Amino acid sequence: MKDLRFITKILHTKYLREDSHGSLHMPVYDNVTFEFKTAEDLELAFQGKKPSHMYSRISNPTIEHFEQRIKSVTGAVGVLALSSGMAAISNTFLTIAKAQDNIITSKHLFGNTYSLFEYTLRDWGLETRYTDLTKPDQVARLIDHKTKAIFLETITNPQLEVADIKALSEIAKAKNILLIADTTLTPPYLFSAREFGVDIETLSSTKWISGGATSVGGLIIDHGLYDWKQNEKLRRDVNKYGPFTFMTRLRREVYRNIGACMSPHNAYLQSLGLETLALRLDQACVNTLKIAGFLKESSHVSSVNYPGLRDSIYYEIAGKQFGEKSGALLTFDLTSKNQCFKFMNKLQLIRRATNLHDNKTLIIHPASTIFCEYDDKLKQEMGVRDTMLRLAVGIEDSRDLITDIQQALEG
Repeated sequence: MKDLRFITKILHTKYLREDSHGSLHMPVYDNVTFEFKTAEDLELAFQGKKPSHMYSRISNPTIEHFEQRIKSVTGAVGVLALSSGMAAISNTFLTIAKAQDNIITSKHLFGNTYSLFEYTLRDWGLETRYTDLTKPDQVARLIDHKTKAIFLETITNPQLEVADIKALSEIAKAKNILLIADTTLTPPYLFSAREFGVDIETLSSTKWISGGATSVGGLIIDHGLYDWKQNEKLRRDVNKYGPFTFMTRLRREVYRNIGACMSPHNAYLQSLGLETLALRLDQACVNTLKIAGFLKESSHVSSVNYPGLRDSIYYEIAGKQFGEKSGALLTFDLTSKNQCFKFMNKLQLIRRATNLHDNKTLIIHPASTIFCEYDDKLKQEMGVRDTMLRLAVGIEDSRDLITDIQQALEG
């Protein structure tokens, strides 16, 4: 059948090789190595001339099936599953860039991503140029012959900023550079990255995809839109690999050598999580909008930030890019850090924990946790305030969540 929809595609992704027992779930191949019938077959496998699994750090049947499921719903030319979302970002940039190159992004980033760019990769010679990604003209002015990519989060964490992705894509295409998007807050069910001109997606599959914080993982999704002859580091491989140049170099060099592979067991759990992704995401988005509306009306709350609210400055662009669902993350401000801590400590149902898109609703104070290593000046530049709380909304009954929030605000 043609034109199958998201959940149907996920549930009916075919195995690349028929299972000998007819299992309806891909088994967990929780082993390290695979036997070959002949020495010649083993040689061909290592040369890449005969597709085979040799060693689970490089590839594995369970992980491969998880990747195939993502490929089936995105139409990507290649998908790679890794050990974490941060592994996905770092492996991507180590593949496309080299010393003295530069990338363009914003300081409105997840704290660890900023640390990767500003400290880890800078020491290896990669320059990061920061700007306001909601102002395309500023982005265009920063691009030069050493620029390799524009990198953005589709919805920033925790600032909840939404840039015009098509506008950034047009700039990237005109300058022959990549547009790379972290789509952790807007996974494939919610956002069609290819449609908006994103060349490569990176995301933490720990979040929505894992099915309730069961396992850690990350994904790199190559949509096959970029002409790799334009990338100085990869162009020598284009005649041999064509549109598969990035994914081939990634798999056969950077990913293999760094060793940031996903475990087969995690791939199994995340493949199961994919089967209920749409159901969970729908419920969490409905809950988030209801909670945001409640907080807007509360006299105890100074401000509420959620792109799905009609008075949000990002409401229109979020609607164009994500439809009626603007994710399941919101922030709100109280009067002080002390008030934030008092509120958190009074919560009875909502959990004090750092993660996004667990089935349970989680809350943190970003300034004192995931951004605690940065000084006050930098936190201000990153849009992280001492008065801000981040609520990652789960799939509980929204009435119970609102009751818990209300008693903590008023108690």
